[in-house]
Amino acid sequence: MRLTTFKPVSNAEGTRVVAQSDGVGRADAEQIPGAERPPGAERAPDTERPLSMERAPSMERAPDTERASAAETAGSGRSSNAERVADVEKGGVEQAPERGRTGAWKIPGTGKVPCAGDTGARTAPGAERSKSGQVTEAEKVAGGTPEPAVPASADPVDPAVPMDLTAQTAPMDPVVATAPVAQVVATAPAAQVVATAPVNPVDPAELELTRPRGLSGLFWQDLAQVDFGPRRFRLGPARERLETASQSFLTGFNAVIAGETGRIDDIHEELRGFAYEGAGMACTTLDVLTITGGRRLRDLLSGQGMRYPHMIHLGVGWAYARLRMRPMWGIRSVHPLLRWLAFDGFGFHQGFFVTDRTVGRQRSAGLMDRTRRAIFDQGLGRMLWFHECAGVDDVILRIAEFPPGRRADLWSGVGLAATYTGGASAAELERLSVAAAEDGFRAHLVQGSAFACASRLISGIVPEHTVAATPALCGVEVDEAGGWTDTALIALGHNAHSGDHYQAWRAGIRKAWARRNRDS
Repeated sequence: MRLTTFKPVSNAEGTRVVAQSDGVGRADAEQIPGAERPPGAERAPDTERPLSMERAPSMERAPDTERASAAETAGSGRSSNAERVADVEKGGVEQAPERGRTGAWKIPGTGKVPCAGDTGARTAPGAERSKSGQVTEAEKVAGGTPEPAVPASADPVDPAVPMDLTAQTAPMDPVVATAPVAQVVATAPAAQVVATAPVNPVDPAELELTRPRGLSGLFWQDLAQVDFGPRRFRLGPARERLETASQSFLTGFNAVIAGETGRIDDIHEELRGFAYEGAGMACTTLDVLTITGGRRLRDLLSGQGMRYPHMIHLGVGWAYARLRMRPMWGIRSVHPLLRWLAFDGFGFHQGFFVTDRTVGRQRSAGLMDRTRRAIFDQGLGRMLWFHECAGVDDVILRIAEFPPGRRADLWSGVGLAATYTGGASAAELERLSVAAAEDGFRAHLVQGSAFACASRLISGIVPEHTVAATPALCGVEVDEAGGWTDTALIALGHNAHSGDHYQAWRAGIRKAWARRNRDS
């Protein structure tokens, strides 16, 4: 076999050779010989190879004695560039690829030679086995029995760069989201969602967080403030479940304040959504006060909390209610349609902490148009499920006290809370469904329940109480109810962003349920 001679390369040419070596199977037709040469193959004399006119920046002309020594080295088969390779290893100037003692090319800056398996054969960069398992020319020259080829990935992964767990989700533009709305919010079956559960999940009250010092410590929240007794909420069998959900919310808030957002995933998976709702409140609070335009909130939505977009946007509304500001001032990096859930969170907060005014006197927040007030009432309806401690009969009586024009959205919020949070049996929920139908708002109750199903499906965690509540309220299973939200969302198109679009989304879910009942 004839060995192909190679010309010395310039610095620019060497860079090109290294760049070409990144792809598997992209080596040129002429391959660089390996560590062993077949018998009879003679190395071409140096005098037959034309010299390049370029030198690397660190290549200085050597004295005559050094050149003589280099000639002797070349005659012995060793590279005369060993000293320059050593300089590069010590952090010297960038060099072109150089030949080692075996005749193989060394990687600039490392002095190492790529290996072709565990046989010890050395090949040139880019001379690895092809994806089909064929042995390349360089391996034939090197000799030995090649090991089975390992298929190479089409896109090599840099271990220093964190992997994106959801290839469909990307940070949105600070002003306008460019990705289709349906791609961001569309649900998926729970079996397709990969969720990493902690080894030993804990209750929110047991999660130990370090309270920060200084100004950040002023934001720290006491979990006792959500106890139903001091708040004068109705007490019942579901008290512990509902109080634990509220504590999870404050724990998620404190985790962000303490700089330990990663600890949220240590909470029981069933309660994790409430914790991310609190994290959304904390990120929004800090973003508004520091005028970052929503940087922390954007990082949460595109990072650790990407599976809880609905809950995080609900938490945004809590922040504005606590700051006594109208959503969404100062926050740009949110979902163009889900941002309207902030008014839902606003309504829940007002009902929870300003109960006498919001529930007793039935006042709503001022300076709100009809659309915002409807979403506000949906959040207030969610709060009524907590206020009445998941007592179905008490919830029915409480809704009946409100004017007919507000009941539809209240029923929607009750359906969302009953499905997502739980606290009532299937028989009690069926009675709730009958009462909503008698009031003329069964479709609104279903719409809220479908919202909860969609949120649970996106998170990949569908607890037993959600599985039991969905047939009682919607008449279908969780996957089908969550699919209604996708169908209605896709029908809006890619540019859905206004309050009217959000209301059309809710109406589309109600229509999907109506068609299902008509066809069945």
